Amino acid sequence: MFDHRRERHLHHLVVAYLFYIGKSLSGPTPRQILELPIVNTICLLSSSATITIAVRALRRGDTKRFSFWWLATIALGAYFLFGTGREWYRFIHDTGFTIQTNLFGTTFYSLVGLHASHVVVGLLGAIRRHGILVRGFGEKEHAERAHVLGLYWHFVDAVWVVVFTVVYIIGR
Repeated sequence: MFDHRRERHLHHLVVAYLFYIGKSLSGPTPRQILELPIVNTICLLSSSATITIAVRALRRGDTKRFSFWWLATIALGAYFLFGTGREWYRFIHDTGFTIQTNLFGTTFYSLVGLHASHVVVGLLGAIRRHGILVRGFGEKEHAERAHVLGLYWHFVDAVWVVVFTVVYIIGR
């Protein structure tokens, strides 16, 4: 499930973003357009706690508690994607800022988009895992698979900390 090539691509995008900060000859610049996505970040990072609680419940055979916390994780991840989409919509439709606008646009959309695609993969896996459990094919024997998906989710959250720091803190 963990692909070292993706990690290298992410690393290259982070380095490119840092390298090209301030090198765009045309606007907008990060400082002019970016707002801190605090609520999105809180939601995504909180989802690491909810998925951990869910996996622990499943290991104990408590499928109702698992289902509640697993669905909470899905909702938090979905809200994060909704917030990212809302941010992009505002950029594209209100300011005309696209991937083709300048170097900042190219690196911003590539980096944040790569992260968002990993959130989508995690959400699809979480929805699938929940569907398997709801159909009665779950409980303790599937706790390990839920745990592996949880590790992937923690990785996605950790990557967000890097992306958030580089794009929204250092890059501004």
